Amino acid sequence: MSTKTRSHPPQPAARPAEIVREFGPFAGVTQVHGVSYDGTRVWAATGAQLLAIDPRSGEVTRSLQRTGDAGTAFDGKHLWQIAESRIDKIDPATGDVVASIPAPGGGGDSGLTWAEGSLWVGNYRGRRIHQIDPATGAIQRTIESNRFVTGVTWVDGELWHGTWEADESELRRVDLRSGEVLDRLQMPPGTGVSGLESDGADLLYCGGGGSGKVRAVRRPRAQPN
Repeated sequence: MSTKTRSHPPQPAARPAEIVREFGPFAGVTQVHGVSYDGTRVWAATGAQLLAIDPRSGEVTRSLQRTGDAGTAFDGKHLWQIAESRIDKIDPATGDVVASIPAPGGGGDSGLTWAEGSLWVGNYRGRRIHQIDPATGAIQRTIESNRFVTGVTWVDGELWHGTWEADESELRRVDLRSGEVLDRLQMPPGTGVSGLESDGADLLYCGGGGSGKVRAVRRPRAQPN
């Protein structure tokens, strides 16, 4: 059974996002559609292949010939990749697709992340985030946004998502229950976000869309109430 929550104004003032590092552009890559992090490597979906990037050197250390036109996630063992209207579960050791489930947006999906046994999927033009069952793709919960959703990630119990609209992008922390916007980090003008993933600490990796880059943004720690 799905539940739906709505975001409520007013929103906090946006702060400038602190970009601490850029990776790429990479040879032959014209788009980054999704990003994830497996604990040691940043993964970037570039259309025809998934690239593994060493965040220390910025070098590509591996590639998998797998289609990826939107979000990427890592569940601790497998990669999950949106490919048009489906989500593929991929063995990163072999590159084999071991399972596939339908994507909730049927091709209108954007970001993807894994948290506590569920996949969380951004719906770009629907301005929504869905929590789905990774075994069936069934929607379990929906959170609404007032901006296009271009990436989603969880860290320390916080839900963040990326936006990209009217040539402006933000990283937003939202309340899981109400959808209320709790924090806003504004990317520099013309710097879009196409995919979002935390490193589990202080960085948020952001796909850079047509720049062919991946950017690392410093995550501010939530202030105690």
